[in-house]
Amino acid sequence: MKSFGGEVLFLDRSDINTDEILPARYLTEISREALGPNLLEDLKLEGFDPKADISGKAVIVTRANFGCGSSREHAPWALEVNGIDLVVGESFARIFRQNMYNCGMMAVELPAQTIDHLFLRFAGKKTTASVDMEKHTIVFSADGASETVSFSISGFDRELVAAGGWLEYADAHY
Repeated sequence: MKSFGGEVLFLDRSDINTDEILPARYLTEISREALGPNLLEDLKLEGFDPKADISGKAVIVTRANFGCGSSREHAPWALEVNGIDLVVGESFARIFRQNMYNCGMMAVELPAQTIDHLFLRFAGKKTTASVDMEKHTIVFSADGASETVSFSISGFDRELVAAGGWLEYADAHY
């Protein structure tokens, strides 16, 4: 099974929609790789510069309702081609969340209090996260301090992740 984790990008805002994740003007691209340079370019967030802040990140920690808006798969694809395969937030738009798992990626929901704590303790620092799928935990670390948080994942979503996404799961099971 693929491992999940790496350096964390904190996006301190709720309701980040799919047009901010990947602007609709790029939906005509015919390869996933072509979507990469445009990730989060329309996101308006004080202190955030997509050209400088995304490189090297593998995890996003955000607030509520991430991925709201249009139900396109292009938004998770743009994350994926940039090396981001884990998004942690209070909640996700239902279709966006399932598109993440269908692509073999993870959208982990944590209580608002836990997300608040992660922002207070780790935002603004060079933070890493590491997922233990067997224990259903994520360890966040920065400046010698760490915090372990538990998460839940459905059996089917776990199988999608283990397979590498819906297509790989379907090939193995049908």
